[in-house]
Amino acid sequence: MLGNFRAVLVVAAWYDNPTAPRKMRTHLEFVSTAFPPEPGEDERVNPGLHGKRLAQLSEELPRHGLAVSRVGPEDWGWRIDLENPVFPLWLGCGNYQEYENGFLCFIEPSRPFVRRLLKRIPTTDTVERLAAALQMILEQSGKAQQMR
Repeated sequence: MLGNFRAVLVVAAWYDNPTAPRKMRTHLEFVSTAFPPEPGEDERVNPGLHGKRLAQLSEELPRHGLAVSRVGPEDWGWRIDLENPVFPLWLGCGNYQEYENGFLCFIEPSRPFVRRLLKRIPTTDTVERLAAALQMILEQSGKAQQMR
């Protein structure tokens, strides 16, 4: 409950000073036993890394108004590309080898602005919409604990 109150204060402070920098939620860490590696997954990503089952939660993103264009392996885990005509937007999903049953989802871009053809394009609202959708999907799935 206190977390929601703090969010309201941050939003209220932003409206008082809209030029003040806003924090972006670009990383979500959590613990789960619901996303073990699939057989043969380590042949598509580096050994010991996985996240394909976690990336399958991308099927829920269209229900939040976010269209997925591609899901594919990377060296570090799985990348979910989203349709966004203004700037490239994607979500990374992978396990933390340092933590037992630990996972990380991260959003790119991770900065409040990107540059395109000498223009400064704000990213904060779009990134926050994706972060909120991801958090809601994980909370509603009941498969993630200790989210931060």
